[in-house]
Amino acid sequence: MAKMNTISILIVDDHEVVRNGIRSYLETIKDFDVVGEADSGEAALKMVSELIPDVVLLDLIMPGMDGVETTRQIKKISPRTQVVVLTSYHEDIHIFPALKAGAISYILKDMKMEKLVDALQRAVRHEVTLHPLVAERVLQNIRGDGNEEDALFTELTERELDVLRLIANGMTNSQIAEKLVISENTVKGHVSNILSKLHLADRTQAAVYAWQRGIVNREQVGKA
Repeated sequence: MAKMNTISILIVDDHEVVRNGIRSYLETIKDFDVVGEADSGEAALKMVSELIPDVVLLDLIMPGMDGVETTRQIKKISPRTQVVVLTSYHEDIHIFPALKAGAISYILKDMKMEKLVDALQRAVRHEVTLHPLVAERVLQNIRGDGNEEDALFTELTERELDVLRLIANGMTNSQIAEKLVISENTVKGHVSNILSKLHLADRTQAAVYAWQRGIVNREQVGKA
């Protein structure tokens, strides 16, 4: 149980050395109460439902359930809990899905501990903290010249466009793999890249996008 008048924090990272290092430092901050650690997204969800922490400090890349889906599920279980992503990755493919899933902050592991403490304190006040590299990407995205969707569309490779058309035709990953003569894991990779590049949440949104953008039309259904 969290101490009174403190910020309760759950640390989620699949590396024990990282968890121990962060915990050791945070426990020196009198306003913080580290209520637990988890080494996977699945374990994190169980602990969130039991502890309802103020903040979850979350690694993004983990075996099993990744940080994006973990964030999404945490916000469903405990909307009041703020998710602060702590990762080594600052590419669009990671940033935008994490923020869309509900993370309030996105910081990198090269950040000084004092900055981490500040980000955790700000999260409880519902204030956003973005690493400068991440903030730059978010601003560039916001400042699009009105042709942002066209820019995103042109980022898709020919193979990704093929996969997107087949998704719009209602095909499963296994059906797409058979159609394109590639492995199902490769298809999953393409689908993940498509969703990230287009900043979409799931296959349904991807299919709708394809229809709206004319990437597939009614005459093509069943012929892809």
